[in-house]
Amino acid sequence: MSSDLALVGLATVLLLGAMSPGPSFILVARMAVAQSRAHGFAAALGMGIGGGLFALAALIGLQSLLAAVPALYVGVKLFGGAYLVYLGVMIWRGAKQPLAAGEAGAACGSSARSFVVALGTQLSNPKTAIAYTGIFAAFLPEKASISTGATVLALVLAIETGWYTLVALVLSSPAPRAVYLRGKTWIDRGVGTAMGLLGPNLLWSVRE
Repeated sequence: MSSDLALVGLATVLLLGAMSPGPSFILVARMAVAQSRAHGFAAALGMGIGGGLFALAALIGLQSLLAAVPALYVGVKLFGGAYLVYLGVMIWRGAKQPLAAGEAGAACGSSARSFVVALGTQLSNPKTAIAYTGIFAAFLPEKASISTGATVLALVLAIETGWYTLVALVLSSPAPRAVYLRGKTWIDRGVGTAMGLLGPNLLWSVRE
């Protein structure tokens, strides 16, 4: 497989992975709709950088480290699951509050805070790094050059940030925001429940 074709295949798989529903999509969507486009963009950047960090970890062999130290992997998964449960509870608790107060209840009072929360959400599941390891093994040579690694990191950052920026752009427009304002309590409860259930799922996977 030529290097150009490999990168096209890699980019396609990465895009499909970014588009799959999960806590990252839920969080960015809610920030964009409930708060502002700027919050959504900040969250998108957090997702992109988080994805880039996991990709870097995959390139330097995080999977081998986690396999060699099972307790480390378990610890990271426990922390990630607890973090998602915490976010779900905070969103649920702020469901009935007016929008301005609800933002604080979701622990996202500023764009910088939105970036940090999104980054933490992206990093909450170490399986992402392992997924990257498998994808890279399928499309990259066994000993990729530094320039190839840099290209892959740039692809991950661009795809993750670009996809979630698009999500924020679309969902922060007037129509979705109006729908959200009309059903804020139930939408937030649904989002909080979904986020909260993803946490126990990650915690349960510790048994695997």
